[in-house]
Order: sequence, then C-alpha cells, then structure tokens
Amino acid sequence: MKKKRGADIVVDVLIHEGVDTVFGLPGGAIMEVYDALFDAPFRNILTRHEQAACHMADGYARATGKVGVVIATSGPGATNLVTGLATAYMDSIPLVAITGQVPRHYIGTDAFQEADVIGITRPITKHNFLVTDIKDLPLILRQAFYIARTGRPGPVLVDIPKDITQQVAEYYIPSDEEVKESLPGYNPHVEGNPVQIKKAAELIRKATRPVLYVGGGAILSGAAEEVTKLARLTKIPVTTTNMGKGAFPETDPLSLHMLGMHGTYYANMAVYHSDLLIAVGSRFDDRVTGKISEFAPEAKIIHIDIDPASISKTITVDVPIVGDVKNVLQKLIKELEEKPVEWVAARENWLKQIQEWKEKHPLSYRKSDKIIKPQYVIEEIYNITNGDAIISAGVGQHQMWAAMFYKYSYPRQFLNSGGLGTMGFGFPASVGAKIGRPEKTVFAIEGDGSFIMNIQDLATAVQYRVPVKIAIINNGFLGMVRQWQQFFYDSRYASVCLSVQPDFVKLAESFGAVGLRATKPSEVREVLAKAMEINDRPVLIDFVVDREENVLPMVPAGKSYRDMILTPKQKGEAETMYLVG
Repeated sequence: MKKKRGADIVVDVLIHEGVDTVFGLPGGAIMEVYDALFDAPFRNILTRHEQAACHMADGYARATGKVGVVIATSGPGATNLVTGLATAYMDSIPLVAITGQVPRHYIGTDAFQEADVIGITRPITKHNFLVTDIKDLPLILRQAFYIARTGRPGPVLVDIPKDITQQVAEYYIPSDEEVKESLPGYNPHVEGNPVQIKKAAELIRKATRPVLYVGGGAILSGAAEEVTKLARLTKIPVTTTNMGKGAFPETDPLSLHMLGMHGTYYANMAVYHSDLLIAVGSRFDDRVTGKISEFAPEAKIIHIDIDPASISKTITVDVPIVGDVKNVLQKLIKELEEKPVEWVAARENWLKQIQEWKEKHPLSYRKSDKIIKPQYVIEEIYNITNGDAIISAGVGQHQMWAAMFYKYSYPRQFLNSGGLGTMGFGFPASVGAKIGRPEKTVFAIEGDGSFIMNIQDLATAVQYRVPVKIAIINNGFLGMVRQWQQFFYDSRYASVCLSVQPDFVKLAESFGAVGLRATKPSEVREVLAKAMEINDRPVLIDFVVDREENVLPMVPAGKSYRDMILTPKQKGEAETMYLVG
C-alpha cells in the first residue's frame, strides 16, 4: 500500500472522484490540504468569502449535475459555510464540504478557531463526519461523495483535524462496492412500486382535468425527457415550481409556466380546478400550496418522489410512489402506452379552457417609454441570448421576474435559491456555473440589495477571468419586503430603503470588471449588446428601474389561489380579494 500525508490522501480521493474544480479559502487548520492542492491536477478557485465559495460550488453543481466541492478552515471558515450548506440542503444539491478542524487533542478546549462544526451543521447537511483516525479518511471521503449524489441529493460535510492532515499513513482508495457495503443502513429506494404505478396509470386514463406539477426532483434525476414524453403522450398540461423550471420547455403549448405564490393565473386556476394532480419530484412547498384546505380541492393526487419523508408531509396524497422520478416515469409511460386511450379527445375541453385562461390573463405589466420596467429588462435578456443562457438569480422581486419573463427550455438553466431564499446567492452561483459550463452564456440577475451581500467575490471572477454578465435590477429598495409592506402593512416602508448604495459602475471598474448603466428604456438593448461582446472578464450592468413596480400575480401567504392579487389586465375569476395598480 502507498504511504502519504492525510492532506495528500484528500487530494487523491478527489482525483478518484473525478473532481475538476474546488472552491474555497485557506486558513490555519486546513493549511496542509492547501499545500497538497498546490500540485493537484484540477482547478482550485480562491474565493474572498467562504459563503460565496459554497454558493459557487452549489452553482457549479446545479449547472453541471456533478458534485460541488468547497473547502474551508476551522472556526469562522467553517461557520461561514452555514448559509451555503443550508441553501444546498433545502434544494437537494449535491455538495461535499471539507473543513479543517483543530488538532484532536485540542478539541473541546476552546482552542483558537475551534467550533463544533459537526453539531452546527447537523440539521443542514444530509450527513456529516468528523475524522478521528487517518485509517478511516479515504473511506469517509468516498462515503461523502456517494451519499451526496445518491438518493435525494444533498450536502455532506467532512471535518478533518489538522493533525490528521499532517499524519502519514498507509492507505488505499476503497472500491464502489466497499463504499456501499460500509453503509448498510443507507439504501435509497429507486424502483417504484408496480401496483402503485398501475393505479396511477388508471387515474391518468380516467382524468378529464389533469395537471402535471413538476419540481426540482425531476431535474436532479435527469427526467426532463420522460416528463416531456408523458405530457405530450397524454396531452396533460405542465406547471413547474421555480426549482423545476427547464424540466419541460416553457415554449410548448402544454406549458402552464410556474404555479404558486407568483405563479401564472392559468397555472393556478388549472391546479385549482383539476381533477388529477400528478406531483413529480416536488414537495408541496407552502409557497405552492397556500391555503392547504383549498389547494386542488377536487383533485386526486399522485406523488412521485425518491424521499419517502416527503410523501403526505403537508398534503395527503391518494397514490404515493416512492422511487427515482426518471425510473418511475419510464415505467408509467410504458404502462400507459400498453393500454392507450384517445388522449386528444379526452383532454379537448380541458385544454380549451386553459387556452381561454391563457388568452384572457397572460403574464403582463404596464410598459413605459420613460422608465425602465424590470420585466422589460428580463425580456430583453431573453431576446439577446436567444433564450439559451443559464440564468442565476438572487432572491427577491428580481428572482420572480427572472422566473416569469425568461422562458426556460432545458434542465439546469435556471439556478435560484428556491427553498431557503438566500439573498446573495445569485452572483457567486453564476460564477460557479460559468466555470462548470464555460460554453454557455451565464447571466446573474440580481437585486441591488441581494448583490451587495456577496459583492466581494467580483474579485474572484476578475482574477479567474470568468466572463459572467451581471444584471442588477436596481430599485433602491429591498423590493419584495417593500411590496409586502405596501400590500399588507399599509405602505409603512420600515427599513427597506437602500438610500446609500455604491456607484455600481465605478465599483465594477475598481475590481477590474466592466461597468455599464441604463437609466432609460431606450438604453437597455444597447448596454446588453455591449455586454455580450465582452468575453474576457465579468460585466456588470446597473439597470435603474421603476422603484415601486410589483411582482404580480401574487397569492398572499396562506391564502387560496382564488385570492390572487392581479393587475387590471389579469382581472378575472380569481380576483376575490384585491386589485392593485
């Protein structure tokens, strides 16, 4: 057997796992690992903050489908990962975080830069490990990658004391079989129950008003092709969560776009009036269901998910199917093909009703030739990129506009913090995405409040010449909070006005990036065209937009779909409570 330092064993396992990029920041307890990384045959991206490093690894994982890797030192380095790990955990993103720890004999003594990262991260990781014996190091690292990428994916943390990274020992890298055998209690169930699949097929055959409700699990399992095949075979309209965008092309006539709090009128009405809801890799988030007792009140519900804990967690379902979405859909499609019905005739009235909703109540906003509307910026980004860019959004109003007004046509095209709602996510995630998918145009669509939370890592993007495009939707507010205060707190704008902001153009230039600005609608296309010509460094575009534009439609928290807040053009059946604008 070979004999190496613990730090060199770490790098050898990363090579064995096919890692091509790691993100992170060195410090005292992780110095040996960074020394080993100096000779590693893969990219080592030095970030300016560990939170940004975690979001970059996350964006890399979301865009590529590979496991992202982030490295940090002990104490504050590890605790700075917490928000990034929680973000990945909520959205089931596969990450491996490697943290340095104080030497074993110092653990529990309040040593310099000591923190109980195992205890701190237990609720926000799929699993975590503290390495106490160098003999266990190769197996634990391999287990971390296996757990992160299999079953319902998620972040796994490996905490390694400094003396173990310094220690020299004989080692070998365990095989795949040894890794599986070492985890006897971990056995994700990927095969759907055939009896339940037959039940689901029968419900689909009998339904007259069915809707497919597709979440991020469909993308994580690589099931976009199966989702599309099922929808087109059975003529069932498809709505997606913001995490499921791209699992079904939004340019397809069967697309209902996004549902839920900021869903389209026609998606929400279709779900409300459906007689069968087929939930695919989605978890009935409260931003989707609203008032649970009035969510799809007439529908039978089929739920396909690899995580049994998600089944009937918030909504009681009629046909649960635990298994990998891709695997289950393949069997369901086969079952339906063996005993087909006249699908077009069966869906005729339902699709006609949906088309009427689409024509009467499309996504809309008041256009202006004097002030830039945020929705117009998103539409123009869609046009100039021919709908082919990867979009990474921060959190807030701009995130919802990016979800609504850019049409997504393939998986892993829309990256956003869907579950945790992490401001500061969009820009660093875009850097990770561009590093992982250099052939793609990558736009970070950020709010001025969200972007400034991880602004420091413009330096990282400049240092590694990562040519992301950053579009700041600058309204001088914490916009979504302001909108809620307008609607539900009598317009008492408490602590949301960002009255002091940097000059974003000069700021970008100070980092070595390119800075552009548009203050009038007539300038939007011009600055976007300039940005598209720059491919050797990041470009930041400051779009000064209408300060009090709102994201509509909106279902107030805990309310029914029939309580949607609408624009005048969207006024229709659902308007039972509010009218704004």
